[in-house]
Amino acid sequence: MKYARQVQANLERLDQNLLALNKIIRAGKQQEAIEFMENGPLKDAYEDLQNIITIAGGEGSSGIGASGAPQTGMFQ
Repeated sequence: MKYARQVQANLERLDQNLLALNKIIRAGKQQEAIEFMENGPLKDAYEDLQNIITIAGGEGSSGIGASGAPQTGMFQ
């Protein structure tokens, strides 16, 4: 149950950061949006969620993502 709570909390954080990114883009601040994605809170939220999922899978995990597709690593 702890895992589910951690995932849910991190999904909510990711969602909040996506909303913040949307607001930055709508304000026409493209450079700020790029920084937000590449080095800011959105990147941090995504990495935190990815770490929780990776840790839960453990070393013996199959390397299969949530959708059944092979994990492809970080978005770039």
